[in-house]
Amino acid sequence: MRRLLILGLLAGCGQPASDPAQLALGENVYAKHCAACHGAKLEGQPNWQKRLPNGKMAAPPHDETGHTWHHPDEVLFGITKHGMVPPYAPPGYPSDMPAFNGVLSDDEIRAVLAYIASHWKNPELLEARAEIIRNSRRR
Repeated sequence: MRRLLILGLLAGCGQPASDPAQLALGENVYAKHCAACHGAKLEGQPNWQKRLPNGKMAAPPHDETGHTWHHPDEVLFGITKHGMVPPYAPPGYPSDMPAFNGVLSDDEIRAVLAYIASHWKNPELLEARAEIIRNSRRR
């Protein structure tokens, strides 16, 4: 039961993580709009924790080695839809992350988030993420 709860929380804004249609949509949208920066295998840009020559931060990985899983679903959704702007980042945050509002539908954004989350398998990571989500819902 606990594993099912965690998988449900990982799905991105309440959608079941095992919905094959949503995951297929997320995979396609990710390949078209995200993989060029975040990597075809969710690996991010090399040296992603360092600034690029243009002074902006490199695209982080979305696999378990990155920090995407540290953020609640609503934050990931907001970053994807609105970009790295307040309240998701400090004013003027140096990032090439575009806002996908008007490019992707809310359902497409949720599908991408579910696709990304479907790659997180580590039980400790899943439990930590579930705790992050529980804490975010208490606020």
